[in-house]
Amino acid sequence: MSRCFPLIMTLRNSSSSSIHGRILLVDDNVNGSTARKTVLEELGHKINVASSGADALEQFSQHKYDLVVTDYKMPRMDGLELIVRLRKQAPDIPIVLVSGFVDTLGLNEATTGADAVIQKSANEVTTWFAQ
Repeated sequence: MSRCFPLIMTLRNSSSSSIHGRILLVDDNVNGSTARKTVLEELGHKINVASSGADALEQFSQHKYDLVVTDYKMPRMDGLELIVRLRKQAPDIPIVLVSGFVDTLGLNEATTGADAVIQKSANEVTTWFAQ
């Protein structure tokens, strides 16, 4: 079992309590990050959005996060490079890689360094917190 799924379960369970997770969402697609942010905020989590890998690294150095969710395909620094850089700063931070190319590129936890790799879909965020 990946390290992030217990955290996701904790975050899901915390949505009914006063404890909420702080999540960094990284995606150059404004529509994708807005949709994920909306769902997670409705569950009570604190969300910061970064539109690039460089922006994510800057925010990560300034705040403590419980989870990082990053897109794979982004200009200048893709999700894989971001994961490598984040792991150097915080080896135990749970990271979820989200991509529309999971099957096409053979992306998985072993090849990406992420704790979970999820195919983009219309309901991807709600499946993280499904019973």
